[in-house]
Amino acid sequence: MKRPTANGGNGHEGRDPRGRFQRGNPGGPGNPFARHVAELRAALLAAVTAERMAAVVEAMLSRAEDGDVQAARLVMSYAVGEPQAMDFLERLERLEALARDVSTLQESDA
Repeated sequence: MKRPTANGGNGHEGRDPRGRFQRGNPGGPGNPFARHVAELRAALLAAVTAERMAAVVEAMLSRAEDGDVQAARLVMSYAVGEPQAMDFLERLERLEALARDVSTLQESDA
């Protein structure tokens, strides 16, 4: 009885003795849903015009202005971006202070 190999198969299955794929191995079947998903994306892109997108954005802005927190978060995340972690801001302030110090030193040397 053959013992299972580390890669899960009991046979060669297109692999060399070290378990590597051999030249000409066809690989897996790929994503069986890729063609269908591509068709759906194409249909969506065909349906979304600039005018319809502007109407969606206007509706989200209106809901956000009326107090819908989820709508406000969505609008803000796309318009402004996700909030940066405080650690990043602290490091930025330190770098700016260092740049000011270097600039001051360069001016005093000149």
